[in-house]
Order: sequence, then structure tokens, then C-alpha cells
Amino acid sequence: MAALLITNARLMDAGAGLDILGSLLIKSGRIAAHGPSLTAPELTPTLDAQGAILAPGLIDMRASLGEPGFEHRETIASAARAAAAGGITTLCALPDTEPALDDPALLQFLIRRGEATGSLTILPYGAATIDCAGKDMAEFGLLREAGAIAFTDGRRAIASARAMRLALSYARGFGCFIVQHPEDPSLAAGGAATEGELATRLGLPGIPAAAESILVARDIALARLTGGHVHFAHVSTGAALDLIRGAKAEGLHVTCDTAPPYFDLNETAIGDYRTYAKLSPPLRADADRLAVVAALADGTIDAIASDHQPRDADDKRLPFAQAEAGGAGLATLLGITLARVHGGDLTMLQALALLTSNPAKLLNLETGTLAPGAPADLVLFDPERGWKVEAGKLPGKAQNSPFDGRALEGRVIATFKAGRRVFG
Repeated sequence: MAALLITNARLMDAGAGLDILGSLLIKSGRIAAHGPSLTAPELTPTLDAQGAILAPGLIDMRASLGEPGFEHRETIASAARAAAAGGITTLCALPDTEPALDDPALLQFLIRRGEATGSLTILPYGAATIDCAGKDMAEFGLLREAGAIAFTDGRRAIASARAMRLALSYARGFGCFIVQHPEDPSLAAGGAATEGELATRLGLPGIPAAAESILVARDIALARLTGGHVHFAHVSTGAALDLIRGAKAEGLHVTCDTAPPYFDLNETAIGDYRTYAKLSPPLRADADRLAVVAALADGTIDAIASDHQPRDADDKRLPFAQAEAGGAGLATLLGITLARVHGGDLTMLQALALLTSNPAKLLNLETGTLAPGAPADLVLFDPERGWKVEAGKLPGKAQNSPFDGRALEGRVIATFKAGRRVFG
């Protein structure tokens, strides 16, 4: 594999606290060296970054892929294109496909299909329960051996306290964690929007915000009981974040992520029954959005995930209460996160930590860093370059963006996978 010297770049590695102007040398698919006055052997190809930021490729901790079972919504190939355009080089795929990822052969299939794209490493989650149905435990040992990065039932909460206790205990034995969709199903059943004045005015069945904190409180208690590690996905309420903050202070194995809609949008985005903004969990009141922003800044939230949920037009062209929940998020993950930097809520290094080094640490990956010897999975982006999110023109198959029409600052110029340019 040819060498490449990227010059005149703002090198940013959040895990190392690195922020310098310099060059980075790639050799044989890995980072060979970087520094302010780095030179390369004669005839080495060079790329002038013109002052743009060069950072580790983004690690997306949570995304749904249509394949297998829902290829009409998204395929691995189309998701890989969208991911590369968004600067994502590693993606953790949810197991609630059809069939569910409760079979080692299916996990290996997904890993191989990711490798075949040449641009995206797919790290599949194993199903915590058979068919993600919340009853009988899946074969954690076999799934872990086949490449499961952790275990979850995806968009379905593990509702049974007994099943969650067993899952936490089993996962602890295999050195990994359980990802929970924190929403009490008995309270959320049939709901379409966060319970409150807006849902009432629109005539929509409501989901109380407490459905999230109730399950978070239970699972924190189970983490305390088992010594297991629970990771809460797409946390969206201040009450749940307060519980997580307290659990961390206690020293429990509790981590969490959120997704861009929960710090960029509030429930008013569903006005006029806008189904692209129907998500799971639903968008919240602005007080909760502000609580999520504060939790990003103070370190309570460990990572930002795209929460990519591909839906086709027929899933969304329905009355709001009947429409499928979910939003496309791969191409907008970086841009929406950078809006919090431009707004003064996060520093650039804080934002990049949430997208790179923190997920890498949680998942025990060698990526997410610019350290010499690490894989040359990289993103080059201009934090000031403006663009507009337009559903129908996004890379990839899924176009159901809750950010349709949103103007953003921060655009990916190039994405590199193992030193090879795969976008831009």
C-alpha cells in the first residue's frame, strides 16, 4: 500500500489532547508518524489539507442497517457510502434485523460484508435474547467468539428485570456490556410523542418522559447487584442523566450515549405532524434538550452515536401515530455535533472525544487515535464549510432525516480507511 503524507493539517487527537498544525505520514495502512515539521521520503505522494482538521475516523456506537431483512430501507453498501461521506470508519450495528443477530454465522456475515465495502468496519452487537424478544438468553459465548462487540436487543428494551440481571451477569463474564434502550415498554406502548401539552394539542398518544428514567433507575440497581456494565443508549431526559451521573459518582459500571436529535431538536420539530421527526425515544421538551447539552459538556455522556434508523418513504407517509419511528443519521453525525462547538457548548476536542476516543475506549478498539502504529482510519474536515441537509440528496439509501432543511457548518473533505481514501 502506497505511503501518503498529509501536510498543513490541524491534527486533533482528543484522547491524547493533541491540537497542533503539522503533517501526518501514512505507511502500509497505518499512521507512521506526525508532527509540526514532519518530512517524508522523496516521491512520497502528498495531500495539502490547507488548514483543515485531520482527526481519527468517527466511531458510531449505534446504527441500524437494513441488511439482512430490510434491504429496501438500507443495504450495507449504501450505509457504507453514507458513513464514508460522514467521516465514519467504524460502525456498531444493532442486532434487531430479520433474522436477528442471535446466530454466530450472521455476525460473521455482517463483519465480512463490512470488510468487503473497503471503507467501513462493522462491529455487530449480538442479540441479548433470542430473536431480541426479551425472553430466553442468547448464546453469549458463541456470539462473543464470532465477533459480538457487546449485547443488546436494539430498539427493544429488555423489559424483564430477571432477563436483564442474567444478561448483565453473563456479559460481565465475557468482559463486555449490555446496551439498553431505556424506555419502559408498558408505559411507552402505543405512544407517538412525549406526553405533555404539545402531544395533547396534536391529539397524539403520549409517552411519559418518566418511562426513560424508570428503566434507568432499575438497571442501575441491577448493575449494582451484579457488578455488570450497563450502557444506556440515546439518553434524552434530564431525569435519566441525573441518575446516570449519580451512578458514575458511586463508581458503578454505568455509561451512556446520546444522539444528535436529542441535543439539537426539541418536540416542536414534530409540529404539523412531521413524521421525519418521529423518533424513538421521542423528541423531548427543550429543558431536556438543554440537560443533554450540559451532560455532554460535563462528561456524564460518554459518546454521541448516530442512532441511524433507515426508513423508506412508505414507512413515513402515514398518519403520525402510525408512521414508523426513526431517523437517518450517518451523514449528519459530525455536522450536528459541530453545531454545539459553534454554539460554545463544547470545545472541538470535547466534541471529537465523544465521536472517537471515548467510543474506542468503551469498545476496546485500537482506532480512535492518531498515535503512530494505529490504523490510518481518518477524517479530514473543514469546520467552517457550510452545507444544507436535504432529504433526497443525502448519500446512501435512507433519506428520512429529522434535520431536513437544516443549515450546518462543518463538512467532510476526505475519509481514509486503512490509509486509502474512500471519500472526497
